Amino acid sequence: MEISVNTFVSLDGVMQGPGGVEEDRSNGFERGGWLVPQSDAGQLAPVGEWFRRADAFLLGRSTFEMMRTYWSQVTEPDNIVATALNTWKKYVVSDTLADADAAWGDTTVLRGDIVEQVRGLKEQPGGELQVHGSWQLVRSLHDAGLVDIYRLLQVPVVVGDGKRLFAGGAVPATYRITESEVLDGGSGAVSLTLRQTGFATTGTGEFVVHDGQEAIA
Repeated sequence: MEISVNTFVSLDGVMQGPGGVEEDRSNGFERGGWLVPQSDAGQLAPVGEWFRRADAFLLGRSTFEMMRTYWSQVTEPDNIVATALNTWKKYVVSDTLADADAAWGDTTVLRGDIVEQVRGLKEQPGGELQVHGSWQLVRSLHDAGLVDIYRLLQVPVVVGDGKRLFAGGAVPATYRITESEVLDGGSGAVSLTLRQTGFATTGTGEFVVHDGQEAIA
């Protein structure tokens, strides 16, 4: 399977608490819900397609518990997000969550060396093992070189504070944009799909002038 990270992100890279004030107040975050005013008609259209591509989900404990509380209440049969999360295979990363406390459809708790366990999951046949939210888990997977695809819905708003997708110290990597779209609606959010092309080998260069002409060295 491939690992894809699917997340909402602000113009300044914040991914914390996009959907509500109380969604994630950790580290004193008070700007939750920043996505909601930008969610005009068409702005969230890519999300359903994200979930249709999933074979299973890999979530951090906090994201798992937040999603379970919200999405287990959604019983609309045509809601692909609710159907996927309520019925498809899920893995939750936690050393403190008991199996009985992780009851939400087909859920397995992963404990111990998460990087090695995820490497094992990647070796299994299938399509995508999708990560949503789960900031700390995403960073660990990125730094281990395990993320194949990023799907970002970037909203043109500066949050100014909060957990960032690529905070300081992230391992260098390069990506190729395979899909991009400016979405219909008032805010003009951008949907991006990026596939990893190099890990920890981004390289450097510089612009120089030779014989009066600009060149790349």
